Amino acid sequence: MKTIQRRKVLQTRSDRLPDDLHPVLRRVYAARNISDSKELDTSLARLHAPSLLKGVQEAVDLLAAALEDRQRILVVGDFDADGATSCALMVSALRAMGAEHVDYLVPNRFAFGYGLTPEIVAVAAASRPALIITVDNGISSIAGVDAAREQGIRVLVTDHHLPASQLPRADAIVNPNQPGDAFPSKNLAGVGVAFYLLMALRGRLRSKNWFGTNGRQEPNLADFLDLVALGTVADLVPLDHNNRVLVQQGLQRVRAGRCRAGIKALMDVAGRNAARAVATDFAFAVGPRLNAAGRLDDMSLGIECLLADNPDRAQKLALQLDALNRERREIEGDMKKQALEYVQKIHLDQNSLPLGLCLYDPEWHQGVIGILASRVKEEFHRPVIAFARSAPGELKGSARSVPGLHIRDALDAIAARYPQLLKKFGGHAMAAGMSLAEHQLPEFCDAFLEVLEQTIDADALAGIIESDGSLQGEEFDLGLAELLRSAGPWGQGFPEPVFDGVFTLLEQRVVGEHHLKLTVQPEDEQRGLDAIAFNQAGEHRLEKGQRLRLAYRLDSNEYRGLLGLQLRVELLQPLRQETSGAFTCSDEVS
Repeated sequence: MKTIQRRKVLQTRSDRLPDDLHPVLRRVYAARNISDSKELDTSLARLHAPSLLKGVQEAVDLLAAALEDRQRILVVGDFDADGATSCALMVSALRAMGAEHVDYLVPNRFAFGYGLTPEIVAVAAASRPALIITVDNGISSIAGVDAAREQGIRVLVTDHHLPASQLPRADAIVNPNQPGDAFPSKNLAGVGVAFYLLMALRGRLRSKNWFGTNGRQEPNLADFLDLVALGTVADLVPLDHNNRVLVQQGLQRVRAGRCRAGIKALMDVAGRNAARAVATDFAFAVGPRLNAAGRLDDMSLGIECLLADNPDRAQKLALQLDALNRERREIEGDMKKQALEYVQKIHLDQNSLPLGLCLYDPEWHQGVIGILASRVKEEFHRPVIAFARSAPGELKGSARSVPGLHIRDALDAIAARYPQLLKKFGGHAMAAGMSLAEHQLPEFCDAFLEVLEQTIDADALAGIIESDGSLQGEEFDLGLAELLRSAGPWGQGFPEPVFDGVFTLLEQRVVGEHHLKLTVQPEDEQRGLDAIAFNQAGEHRLEKGQRLRLAYRLDSNEYRGLLGLQLRVELLQPLRQETSGAFTCSDEVS
């Protein structure tokens, strides 16, 4: 059961923001701890310096030598959107800087699993690279790096995942989360780390007059920021100020028509207007289509789409990714139905649910368990781990957490107490992966609940929607909706504004089978407003004239080239009338 909770706004912070800021936007920024106009500056000049990253000079030494000696370079990526954008970025930027022999390899998750494993090193060795560069992986690849060294291959690890107590014996490691790293933003995605390394490399090559000596035009790395923005948003890393700069700069290039053909094609097949691109387009339209390749097939398809120079080829690849995404949705829908039926069968009352859920079916698709865990987490507001069989007798698990529980740290605690349980694990605060023996699943589930009982706060399971308060009269305005739309970028850790209030239902109809299209009238207003509640058609039986409490986003809807105001409903709670004539909510609202 979800509840609405108003965000706290510190008046002193609000008073220190620019005087000409719209009052609603002032309130929104203050609730997100924005205290200085400098924090609203998303120009490239506001980025932290690459030199602050530990290991970056050693990494640049390796890359500069590889370019000068015309060595073979192999980029080893990951099979999600962050990994795909990281790989496309590293390959295309190194080629632009003059690398003559650079290629990529992405482990097929079904054959090799995650990261630079000894098995993938054996495949890589066939192309005889002098240098392997990992992107969005490698920090946990102890055995893989050792295998490369035995083959005489140097390894440069670029990653952002949290390291274990032992680091790989790589020739260089660039990861803002490695011990002793002083880089101020620990929230870089893998593609952000790769971009920073490339900035440092370009600086070195520029100082040596590499481009002039070799008759090459120096690349403008800002042209690659569409990739950085896409990977950063899709990986759901917190959008601290540094990441907001990267994302905003990338979005500006997409809107200006200066993005690569693959991203434009993915926007087109998703029905999104690139000229009005915002972060949510990457999160809910482009990212899932890119991820579908890694979930169901081979992420090389996604990387090739991002590397495509020809718009026709990019469009063809984007259509293939779109088809895979539709297939993924069908598989996910069936798996979600099975998972919800299982939870409801075992726990009839949501109040009796355990602190966390471990779910497994031997027929589940291992490429879709991550998004399944995310969907079930959204339904029950607690950490979820979904498992699938990855090999005979072995399970792969994908975990999704709730605010207040660092899921990777929870797995680390399990591994410390029960060393025999987890074969390997890794991840972030909100998402993680692991593998274990199938017969040990019950023991793992018990250990997971044991750790949760000692670490999680009950408030984290409340399913709270945080609201920025109510809107009044003239604030229901298309101009304000457009202002809020452009005031981000919004995303993880810097959430898009949500408002709440009481409305009267004037009209309703079902659209697209699952969505509620509403006309609602705010209190003390005579006009009706358009509203859309996605995927909520089966959840409510509403009557004309009924009063509703809504949590909503003030949004604009583009239809046949025209913009109109629309409320995007996040939570709909019917109000019931008491005998006194007052109205109360059928669900608790704080």
